[in-house]
Amino acid sequence: MTWETVIGLETHVELATRTKIFCSCTTAFGGEPNTHCCPVCMGMPGTLPVLNKKVLEFAVKAGLALNCHITRYSKFDRKNYFYPDLPKAYQISQLYLPIARDGAVSIHTPAGDKTVRIHELHMEEDAGKLVHDPWLDQTRADYNRCGVPLIEIVTEPDFRTAEETVAYLEKLKETLQYLGVSDCKMQEGSLRCDVNLSVRPLGSSELGTRTEMKNLNSFKAIARAIGYEARRQIELIEEGKQVVQETRRWDENKDATYAMRSKENAQDYRYFPEPDIPPIELSEEYLEGLRAAQPELAGEKRARYQREYGLPEYDCQMITSDGALARFFEELVELGAPPKQGANWIMGEVLGALAQRAMEPRDMKLTAPTLARLIARVGEGRLNRNTAVKVFEAIFDTDGDVDAYVKEHGLEQVSDGGLVREACAGVLEANPQSVADYRGGREKAFGFLVGQVMRELKGRANPQTVNSTLKELLGKD
Repeated sequence: MTWETVIGLETHVELATRTKIFCSCTTAFGGEPNTHCCPVCMGMPGTLPVLNKKVLEFAVKAGLALNCHITRYSKFDRKNYFYPDLPKAYQISQLYLPIARDGAVSIHTPAGDKTVRIHELHMEEDAGKLVHDPWLDQTRADYNRCGVPLIEIVTEPDFRTAEETVAYLEKLKETLQYLGVSDCKMQEGSLRCDVNLSVRPLGSSELGTRTEMKNLNSFKAIARAIGYEARRQIELIEEGKQVVQETRRWDENKDATYAMRSKENAQDYRYFPEPDIPPIELSEEYLEGLRAAQPELAGEKRARYQREYGLPEYDCQMITSDGALARFFEELVELGAPPKQGANWIMGEVLGALAQRAMEPRDMKLTAPTLARLIARVGEGRLNRNTAVKVFEAIFDTDGDVDAYVKEHGLEQVSDGGLVREACAGVLEANPQSVADYRGGREKAFGFLVGQVMRELKGRANPQTVNSTLKELLGKD
């Protein structure tokens, strides 16, 4: 029998506000355990939560960008459960009237384009974090994360493969970063994903029993977990066993999922309207203001770069993959760097340096004016490309002064034709065998001769000038 995998996602996104959703505590990542807390986010008796307006703004911005219908009249609800990471034993969330519903996201995969439906987007507060210490056999609670604002984005069960799932998450991450509503740093838990998965015979319209895999925080882990869980469920059914509706955890080391607890339903949480927060009523003027302020998103930038700069689709995809990277590119062009050369430096040297340092584009010290100056020096003939790359590597971590570094290390390109000609003549005289090999048809010998000239001039000569001078001298002989 051929089986079909059916997948729906619940994605939790931490919002990039400076303070928490219902109090003025910082949302900064890290910090000593239990130092980013107050009586409000700890749920002490007598405290009252007050909604952070920026959280509402970011949630509406995300809903608009995901083509959702924004709920003009929405409410908060209490989700009741007891767990050590939730000190007040309930979470303020939205069940009955979420801030946004019925959206859609278009994705592209090797198998073709697809539209993924968004069921809803709602606001809620995050819980704390439990730190397990296997050596001491202890679990400790860190409540710093309690009250950090989240939006939860719930899709319909529209995915059929891991590739589709990852393509959607990449599009979602890209969109939220461009909006500036979240940094989406998965390694810090700013974007976490729960995967609801079931299997059914291909062609069937009935959904199978689903499991939920919790808090997956890398695209690689999500793809592997989907593959494993689909195989596990298929094997159970083919053996005549039943799939149990439950919450499962992904074990990265064992490359497998394992059961955590039976899956809860909404009634298990005893939801009721949050009594301490009044309903939210949004005016059309408020929504129009946010629509007008929406930035140009990645897809729009890619189309514009192709249209205005004549860049290939691949280049556009690479330089718009991150909002900070796209802003860096646009500043380069504004400073006079030719668009194609700016794109090449970003795709090659910049992305390479970032990958080597496991660094995000927004965190690099190199500025666009510095790279624009380096590109200009190559265009002026004052540096050759290879030397410019060495300068880039030297100044990347400090945003150093290009001209000062070149002068200090004597790297300016040799533009004196007489010096180049003299060096070429000396190399030809010192390497008669290579000259003979080249004249005998061995093209590699010419590359050797060019290398010797560049070595003689300490890499500072213009390679095109060296090539033409060598060929002229070889032709004369």
